[in-house]
Amino acid sequence: GKTPNNELSDKIYIMSVVCKNNKKVTFRCTEKDLVGDVPEGRYGHSIDVVYSRGKSVGVLFGGRSYIPSAQRTTEKWNSVADCLPHVFLVDFEFGCSTSYILPELQDGLSFHVSIARNDTIYILGGHSLANNIRPANLYRIRVDLPLGSPAVDCTVMP
Repeated sequence: GKTPNNELSDKIYIMSVVCKNNKKVTFRCTEKDLVGDVPEGRYGHSIDVVYSRGKSVGVLFGGRSYIPSAQRTTEKWNSVADCLPHVFLVDFEFGCSTSYILPELQDGLSFHVSIARNDTIYILGGHSLANNIRPANLYRIRVDLPLGSPAVDCTVMP
């Protein structure tokens, strides 16, 4: 998301419950640096947690970011573009991030809705700046977390 200086942060912020007593809940916000395929700072994205084979991982998709600094001009300094349609798996415990390219996801979508159920995420709606579309498809992204490398697949449901 955006920082107070109107920059975009590439940090992950983890909210957790510290204490719960007498109707009062206290939260802790922890900032986590990522390693590996670090997603660029963005907004209008989604991040969900999936569970597979007793493990969990965060799945980040979509959003918008500022155009690369080499392409910025004074008139278009704060211009935005769709993030690439990559799916990132994020291990919250170790801060490792891995990027996946799925051929079914052709456009970076912003402001979509997503929901996770067990090992699957469903993505609906959103908007693509690149071609000004709002796809009518439902995307089903399934994540398998075996002992070795994760497997990620996508099914498009018109």
